[in-house]
Amino acid sequence: MTGLRLGYACINTQLPSPARTARLSNLTTERILELVDANLGALEAILCWNRDHEIQVFRLTSNLIPFASHPANTLPWWDIFGERLSRLGSLIRSGDMRISTHPGQYTVLSSARADVVAAAVAELDYHDRLLSSLGLDASHRIVVHVGAGVADRSAAYDRFAAGYAQLSNGAAGRLVLENDERWPLDTTLELAERLRVPVVFDVFHHALAPSLEPLGARELVLRANETWCRRDGRQEVHFSTQQAGKRPGAHAETIDFDAFDRFVDEVGDLPLDCILEVKDKEQSVIRARARQRRERSE
Repeated sequence: MTGLRLGYACINTQLPSPARTARLSNLTTERILELVDANLGALEAILCWNRDHEIQVFRLTSNLIPFASHPANTLPWWDIFGERLSRLGSLIRSGDMRISTHPGQYTVLSSARADVVAAAVAELDYHDRLLSSLGLDASHRIVVHVGAGVADRSAAYDRFAAGYAQLSNGAAGRLVLENDERWPLDTTLELAERLRVPVVFDVFHHALAPSLEPLGARELVLRANETWCRRDGRQEVHFSTQQAGKRPGAHAETIDFDAFDRFVDEVGDLPLDCILEVKDKEQSVIRARARQRRERSE
């Protein structure tokens, strides 16, 4: 299948959130069960909405199972909610959906602190267990940033590789790296090629920290594509722009059609799964798809 498939991340602005959580200080077994039950119900509603609107690309929230990688949550949630997770997986597969996850900023495999790396390994193993509990194969990926250690790139590479070696086979087999302001595309590709993992090209991060100049968007996407193979599924890219008046790196509230049109002009014919990282989530996806349909019909 060729062409750009658009999706969004974590929540649908028109539906209940699947990311409800609690404070660690008042966490109880009953509260975890209540939250997981509600979050899975909210996720089902989002997946059905996506199916009905023919949106096949979606990122799961890390908070679907609250405190899943924390010692405070000792529940075998994958067994307790096994049947519901299986049904959600069937819904995903029947809609030919592509699911990914993107652990938060504190998931740092390249940290010099052993406790931070251990927490990152636990978090990534949780993400793999979640995707596996949904019955999803390794083409449904976990996207991470390289993280700390820019001052000594070689040492950071070594630390990341050592952290990567601690992952379960499932988590390691799903891992994808993403370029950012601290680790531009060229340095991210260098580590990815060492570990033989794919790279997500993020357009916004690249604009903030360019590399591989003077390559344009198409050449950069194709360069990242060299890290993907058939078992990895469709190549994933991220698109967003700067929110005016906010700190550098703040994602825009809604899609910037001028910038998006330029991107689509260069890569719209390639088989890509593109997550729009904007605050209005599915609303931008719907508007962008409607705009593309109008342009095709003219």
